[in-house]
Amino acid sequence: MAREIEFGAQTDTGCVRESNEDSYGAAPELNIFVLSDGMGGLACGEVASRMAVQTILAKCRAGISGPSPASNGDSAAGVSGESNRLASAVRAANEAIYRAAQSNEKRQPMGATVVAVRFAGERMSLAHVGDSRAYRLRAGRLDQLTRDHSFVAEQVRQGRMTEQEAGSSGLQNVLIRALGTGAEVEVDVTEELVLAGDTVLLCSDGLTRELTDAQIAATLDECDEAQEAAERLVELAKQAGGGDNITAIVLRRAAKPAGAVAFIGRMGKWLIGSRN
Repeated sequence: MAREIEFGAQTDTGCVRESNEDSYGAAPELNIFVLSDGMGGLACGEVASRMAVQTILAKCRAGISGPSPASNGDSAAGVSGESNRLASAVRAANEAIYRAAQSNEKRQPMGATVVAVRFAGERMSLAHVGDSRAYRLRAGRLDQLTRDHSFVAEQVRQGRMTEQEAGSSGLQNVLIRALGTGAEVEVDVTEELVLAGDTVLLCSDGLTRELTDAQIAATLDECDEAQEAAERLVELAKQAGGGDNITAIVLRRAAKPAGAVAFIGRMGKWLIGSRN
């Protein structure tokens, strides 16, 4: 598979937390990228997020050539086999975290958010649970591709709370869906068009609570390289307060002429990022 995605990532504990419960990882040979945020206040958040990333990548690497999980009753209609395999890997991560918590009372309860993507040409499979987000920047316009599974986001969607009220609410940390909090989890899975020159951002809520969409868009647009953009976003979030762990993965589909060699930046064969 041609490597056509430029990749940059940065994670930081922030200015308030004592440890980093965010994790990220990549299987660049498959164009798969994953970010997870351990749920603050629950036992072993850093363990849950790391387990989520490792399980998803392992399942994808093991099953990417296998059949689509169409017979398990959980497949989403209207999306490809690749997208359903990604969602199946997320459900496997949920099961792994849940079982780990059930087998050790010191880890109960244990949970994490996750956002994961896989690129295949101009199509991007996107699976997520919780309030870690995916954005796409195209021609200066930033679009949020995920919907937060949080109490305040649901209140906004139902018209019971304004965006301003949600932003100042003390209930922003309350999730209505997360990995590991139940034996089963509903995974949102969609497919998005990603054109040459587009930038995709995966991030934890430690970034989006400190920076506005306008600040995020401007930073992604101004930085020439994906790694530079990831580092700059995290630094800006720290300067704005850094009240939580902060992680950003910046992915760019290179704007290259047809037939040119695809560029990929700062990639390891297998990357897992987590700083405690």
